[in-house]
Amino acid sequence: MTQTQASKFSSGLLLAAAGSIAFSGKAIIVKLAYRHGVDAITLVMFRMLFAVPFFIAMAWWAGRHQAPLTRNDWWGVWGLGFSGYYLSSYLDFLGLQYISASFERLILYLNPTLVLLLGWVLYKRKITFRQGMAMAVSYSGVLLVFGHEVSLVGDNIALGALLVFGSAVTYAIYLTYSGQLVQRLGSLRLAGLATTVACFFCILQFVLLKPLSALNVEPDVMWLSLLNAIVCTVLPVLMVMMAIERIGPGLTSQIGMIGPLSTLSMGAFFLNETFNLWILMGTVLVLGGVFWVTKAPKVVEPL
Repeated sequence: MTQTQASKFSSGLLLAAAGSIAFSGKAIIVKLAYRHGVDAITLVMFRMLFAVPFFIAMAWWAGRHQAPLTRNDWWGVWGLGFSGYYLSSYLDFLGLQYISASFERLILYLNPTLVLLLGWVLYKRKITFRQGMAMAVSYSGVLLVFGHEVSLVGDNIALGALLVFGSAVTYAIYLTYSGQLVQRLGSLRLAGLATTVACFFCILQFVLLKPLSALNVEPDVMWLSLLNAIVCTVLPVLMVMMAIERIGPGLTSQIGMIGPLSTLSMGAFFLNETFNLWILMGTVLVLGGVFWVTKAPKVVEPL
């Protein structure tokens, strides 16, 4: 390996790790914002409002030398944007009202198993014995942490877990159906367009369901939303894309497994969340099962 190749490889590793940690910070910021009495509809709207100029620029930059989208392309973008980013983000924000940031991240990391199950249901793709055992390991880890959180917080844990699991399902649908559009448009262009669509739905939801007085939030909520939009949404998308170019999707995804561990650490430090042996064991089971479930893991960082 030449010095240039080594430098490119090292920068790819750093970008993948930084992108995963930044993505994981989203749940921490959301939990901090909830302390100021803001609701999920308003919070997700501010996040998308601050992020939309960057996503529009991303879509324009990636598509400036490409052919215009066809009508079918636009239908696909709108559908994927609604499912993969708008609905997924909204359900995730709702669920974070009831469960810890660490538990939320573990549920979202079940994404590869959900993509595998959707492939079996929709396309009759075979699930091997190894993959089935890996999924069982991952879900046992989630159940372990779920049982621990119920003992600490109460019955609303079930509602929160169900909402976040719904977020993981809708993002898995996005991943399952995005294959052909990714080949036609490219991953960066599709991500920019689909997230722009999601921003439109989040803002529209706020306009239809909330009074204008709901815009009057504490300054800390605005700053946290701006931080969430840039540091935990836009920048990690770019860092992960750059990492994939340098070290490939498989290694980028494997490094991305640092995400739940960083969420555990940040949750304990910023939110005083419990970090004990039970949670650590559940995390190891989830990550071990996800790592085992695919030979060539994909990057699956839901917004």
